[in-house]
Amino acid sequence: MSLPRASGPGRLTGYGRLAPVRPSGGSSQIRFGGSPARPRGLWQWARAKDSPLRHVDWMLVTAVLALALIGTLLVWSATQPSLRAAGLNPRTYLEKQLLNVAIGLVLMAAASLASSRQLRLVAPLVYLAACLGLLVVLSPLGTTVNGAHSWISLPGGFQVEPSEFAKIGMILMLALILGDLRDRVPRPGLRELVLALAVGAVPLALVARQPDLGVAVLLLALLVGMIALSGIQLRWLAGLAVAGVVAGLAAWNMHLLKPYQMARLAAFANPSADPRGAGYSAAQAKIAIGSGRMFGQGLFHGQLVSGNFVPEQHTDFIFSVAGEELGFVGAITIIVLLAIVLVRALRIAARADDMFGLLTASGIALWLGVQAFINIGMTIGIAPVTGLPLPFVSYGGSAMFADMLAIGVLLAIHRRRRFFE
Repeated sequence: MSLPRASGPGRLTGYGRLAPVRPSGGSSQIRFGGSPARPRGLWQWARAKDSPLRHVDWMLVTAVLALALIGTLLVWSATQPSLRAAGLNPRTYLEKQLLNVAIGLVLMAAASLASSRQLRLVAPLVYLAACLGLLVVLSPLGTTVNGAHSWISLPGGFQVEPSEFAKIGMILMLALILGDLRDRVPRPGLRELVLALAVGAVPLALVARQPDLGVAVLLLALLVGMIALSGIQLRWLAGLAVAGVVAGLAAWNMHLLKPYQMARLAAFANPSADPRGAGYSAAQAKIAIGSGRMFGQGLFHGQLVSGNFVPEQHTDFIFSVAGEELGFVGAITIIVLLAIVLVRALRIAARADDMFGLLTASGIALWLGVQAFINIGMTIGIAPVTGLPLPFVSYGGSAMFADMLAIGVLLAIHRRRRFFE
C-alpha cells in the first residue's frame, strides 16, 4: 500500500478533494454543509415549527389564567375579614389558592403533552382510580362537609374530593367506549349504549350515596349529553329520555332525597317561604349581587362580604362576592371569560381528528358549561342551591386540579387537530 505523495511544502496530493478543517473563533465546531452546528437556544426552540408552544391555544390558556387570577383575588377578599377578626393570618386562603393554581398549571402542562394514544391508555386508569376514591369516601376515612360525605382527609390538614376527578374519568371512559368502535359501524349501537350506561352508573350511584346532588346532576348531564353527541340512533336516545323521566319521578315519590335537599328544592320553587332557613343562602347572595350595582363597592370593600352574611362565599357563592365588590362589570367579565373557554373547547372538538377527541372535548365543554350555569344560577335565583363550585374561580384544590387537567386534555387534543382543516 503506497502513501500519497507530497507535491509541495506541507501538501499531500491524495487528499485534494477533502475540505480542510478550520477553527472558527477559537471553537472546535465542525462545519457540515457550510453551516456551523449550533445548539438551539430557548427562543429558537420556542419558535421552531415542531415546538409544542406553536400548537398551544393561547386564547384558551389566557382566559383560564384570567379566571384563576380573578378567583384568587376574590377568595382573598372573601376570607381575610373573618381571619383577621379571629387573629389569624389574613393571607392564609390567598397562599393556599396560589398553591392550588400553581399545582394546577403544572398538571395542565403535563396533560397537554399527552398523545391521543396515551389518553386512551390512561382513560380506564383514571376512571378506576376515581371510582376507588369514591368508594374510600364511603368508608370511615371519608369526611362529611355541608351534609355531603364527599371528602377524604389526608395528613397535614389536606382533603381530597374524588368526585371532582370522577368527572374527567367518566368523560375519558365514555369517549373511549362511544368513540372507538371495534366493528367500524358509523354510529354506536345497543352494545355501546349498554356499556356507556354501565360506566356512568357506577360513579353516579356512588356520588348519590354520599349524597351530593349537584355532582350527581352534573354526571347525569355528562352521561346523557355524550351519548347524544356520539350519534346514537334516535330511538335509543328517546328510550333513554323516557327512562330518565321515570327514574326521576320514582326517586321523588319514594323520597330518596335527603331532607336538606328537599328543603333546597322547595326554597328554589318558593324563595319567600323560608328566607331565614333553607332559602337564606340564595336570598343573601342575590342581595349581595344587587348591592354591587354597575361597578361594585370595590375589592376588599364589600359590606356583606366583610360581614360574612353569605355562607360559603369563598367556594360555592364566590360569584356573589364578584357581584358585590366588582359589580355588573366584574360579573359580566367572569361570564365572558367562561364563555371564551367554552367556545374554544367546542372549537377544539369541531377540529378534532377522531371521534375520541371530539367526544372528549365536547364532554369537557359540557362539564364546564353546566357547572358554571348551575353555580351562577343558584346565586341569582334561577337554579337550586347545590355544592358545585365555579370553575377556576372558587376556592378548592381538588376542583382546581380537575379543571386544569381538563384544560390540559383540551390542549393535547388541540395539538393533533388535522382532520377538518
